[in-house]
Amino acid sequence: MALTPQDVSRIAHLARLELSAAESSAMLAQLNDFFGIVEKMSAVDTSGVEPLYTPLSAVQAVHLRLREDAVTETDERAANQRSAPAVEDGLFLVPKVIE
Repeated sequence: MALTPQDVSRIAHLARLELSAAESSAMLAQLNDFFGIVEKMSAVDTSGVEPLYTPLSAVQAVHLRLREDAVTETDERAANQRSAPAVEDGLFLVPKVIE
């Protein structure tokens, strides 16, 4: 997926960046290089490869130090929602902002 100068211009506009022509062309090259790496990584067959929870587990055995999954705080929903202008069924109601 190769980007065009128009794509870079649109991305810069969305990010509220003002790029000079030199910066724009440098950004185009960097983004195209990045997407080239992503395409190469996507082409690798990873079926049957178990995901790593840490990169260290690829080279040595890592023992996870997990804490007990226990509730430590009380339910304060009602107190937290007291200052809300509108609440229904325990949910905050907000005005619609997107059509």
